[in-house]
Amino acid sequence: MRYTPSGPDEQSELLREIGVENFGDLLQGIPAHLRMDDPIAIPEGISEMEVRAEIEGLAAKNRGPSDLIGFAGGGAYDHFIPSAIDSVISRSEFTTAYTPYQSEVSQGTLQVIYEFQSLVAELMGMDVANASLYDGAHAVAEAMLLAYASRESNTILVSDGLNPHFRKVIETYAAGLSIELRSIPLASDGRTDATVLREALTDPAAGFILSQPNFFGCLEDAAGLTEIVKSTGGKKAPLVIASVYPISLGVIAPPGEWGADVATAEGQSLGLPLSLGGPYLGLFTCSEEFIRRQPGRIIGRTLDRDGRESYVLTLQTREQHIRRQRATSNICTNQGLCAAWATVWMTLLGPDGLREVARQCTQKAHYLAGLLNSVPGVGLSFPDTPFFNEFTLSLPLEAGGVLRRLADNGWLGGIDLNRFGEGAPGDLLISVTESRTREEIDAFASVFTDIVTGGE
Repeated sequence: MRYTPSGPDEQSELLREIGVENFGDLLQGIPAHLRMDDPIAIPEGISEMEVRAEIEGLAAKNRGPSDLIGFAGGGAYDHFIPSAIDSVISRSEFTTAYTPYQSEVSQGTLQVIYEFQSLVAELMGMDVANASLYDGAHAVAEAMLLAYASRESNTILVSDGLNPHFRKVIETYAAGLSIELRSIPLASDGRTDATVLREALTDPAAGFILSQPNFFGCLEDAAGLTEIVKSTGGKKAPLVIASVYPISLGVIAPPGEWGADVATAEGQSLGLPLSLGGPYLGLFTCSEEFIRRQPGRIIGRTLDRDGRESYVLTLQTREQHIRRQRATSNICTNQGLCAAWATVWMTLLGPDGLREVARQCTQKAHYLAGLLNSVPGVGLSFPDTPFFNEFTLSLPLEAGGVLRRLADNGWLGGIDLNRFGEGAPGDLLISVTESRTREEIDAFASVFTDIVTGGE
């Protein structure tokens, strides 16, 4: 009976022992109008074979990169993943994602994380990186907490160019701490309005969050915005928090070069599959000044008593390891397997490979943008603003309807921005990665043209 649920006899015995006649007597504290009169209509049990058939039927309704040729992005991207990564990451040494608490028996895992930190810090152009976080959204939220703890203000300025999903997460974090989030709108060119930002900085703020590129694909004047923020308050100026697309750093300046205090990213594009939304990987880097306020943990390299190179958990800033009032975060682990995956990807490609991937993304996106911009009634929403591999189109039809017809023809055509309450019903966000071929891009443009112009 150890692993068997209680039956009627056992239930009756339990009720007698606590002095009630039936289970309903235990519910008297719930108001009558809130209690159900009839039992929940649960269908009869079915066999394992029937359960499997039911689940497989539900799964078949999903259509992913293997079924649709993708031009959607918005934070999750269909990049090519070399087979060598699967080969390396499938080794038994990497089959756990759990935290290496006993560092003396986890030297291999700690070394991989140390290499990951080194690669991420170099990629971002920042002083130090942690061992990773859950995903890009949590990384931005943790950066907000760092700014809040570092400055005497509960106000965080947030560009409207930040990914809406990330915005939801930081709103949840902020609510529990009475942090005030103040939006900085985008100007007509799709980039953060510098004039509004400058006006907002007349009041004290702890930090300013911007995305590069922003959610609509536009490349921000990150250096100019940072200069505006840094000119406020001297040494107590608000912290500049960047949320970046790692692949773009192959062709644009990293956050460290334009003065970000904290730089974060969603690391999915560094070799991780789309996987229906996860698990993904949060990248978190900062300048050395804030290393002890950084969330999570940092792996360090040292020598043991025999002079041999070894790796240790250098900083662990949660309440289990340090005085509770000094803990910086509730983040209790890192995405070990995902971080190892990204480490292998970055190592295999190297700087030249990253630049080539970024270059192909840029060229292919601009080629497709030119094709679609020539379709009657269709236009780039921000024609004079540079972009990396994503761009926003204004359509003469509802974007949702166009996307459904594209899906019927085998294309994952982009993101309907109206889903997020952003823009007009015809606004469509399109992404192009190095995975798309010239033939696929031309075919997509042809089907898109037929749908929009009524040719199909």
